[in-house]
Parts: sequence; structure tokens; C-alpha cells
Amino acid sequence: MHKQAKKERTLIIVKPDGIQRALIGEIVGRYERVGLKLVGVKMMIPTEELIEKHYTLDPEWRMKTGLKTIKGYQDKGLVPPITDPLEITAKVLKNLISYMTKGPIVVMVWEGAHAVQIVRKLTGGTEPLTSDVGTIRGDFVLDSYSLSDGDKRAVRNLVHASGSVTEAKDEIAHWFKKEELFDYNLFMDHITYGTDLSEILGN
Repeated sequence: MHKQAKKERTLIIVKPDGIQRALIGEIVGRYERVGLKLVGVKMMIPTEELIEKHYTLDPEWRMKTGLKTIKGYQDKGLVPPITDPLEITAKVLKNLISYMTKGPIVVMVWEGAHAVQIVRKLTGGTEPLTSDVGTIRGDFVLDSYSLSDGDKRAVRNLVHASGSVTEAKDEIAHWFKKEELFDYNLFMDHITYGTDLSEILGN
């Protein structure tokens, strides 16, 4: 595997509900156990501006989110409350900002082969109700879109995880300065990526 492929990075945010549920250690442990390396971490109470910028780094996010939300209603045989994608995204974003600024969050950068895809798999689908058992959201949350829509709030799903390599790069640059990220070695790296394990037995 190409050296750079082993250093793919992705962004994780433990959201306010994850902090309040005392699940930071559990969440970190899930990513550590698969072999990913933590290379950056900070705790903060984010501003509304910081959260809005995070969700709108992709100029197409508003339209894509609106269309995805509308399709989600239609796939369940429901009538969307709003049919304008941009209008429905405005409500989604308002709820996200309210949710993400209500308390401390932990922002992390994880590094390793296929980091973006691996983290998404471990984290689970956006809606906890339909997330697979064995994922963070599937194991620790009972929220759903129907509950959150009824309460006019964002779905509480513990964690944000970058959706693609490009998205991860943009999000990492948004939350971290270059000097806040660390490049270091772990013995685990050799076990994970090494081609010769003969020294384990001292041969």
C-alpha cells in the first residue's frame, strides 16, 4: 500500500449529547481498536458561525441536503413538510446550529488506511433507529427522524464523521491549524501495516 494511503485522515466530532452521555471514551475506543491513530484533538463550545461554516464548506451542501431530506420523506411514504430544497435545508441548518452549540464538543482527527470509510462504517447511519447493531449510533442511541421532526430539532446521533476524503480535508482545515496535528509513530503501525513480523519472536 502506498505510504500516503496509510495516512488518510478524517474528522470526527463528538456532539453535545455524546459528551452528556459520557461516551467519549467508548467512541474513542471504537476507533482505536480498529487500528486508527488519533493525531489531533480539542474540546470547545463552538460558536454559531463555526458550526454554520462547518456544514456549508461544500457549496452544494444546501441543495444536496434539501433533496436528500425530501427523498427521505418520500421513501417512507410521507409528504415532506416543505418541497423547496433550500427552504427545508435552512430549517435543518438552524436545528443543527442550535444542537451543536448547546454544550462542549470534542473534535478529533483520526489517521489510517481507509480512515474515512472505516470511521463511517463504525459510526453507523445518520439515523440511529436504522443504524446497524454494532455501530456507535446503532448501539447507543434510540433517536429517529420521526421523533426529531415531531420535536422540531436535529436528530441526536452522538457523532459527526466526514463523508468523503475531500470533505475530510476541508473539515480538518476548518477546525485545526497545521501545528495542532501530529505525525508520530506507534508500534501498532508496524503490526497494522508491516510486511515482516518476524521480530515479534525475536528471530
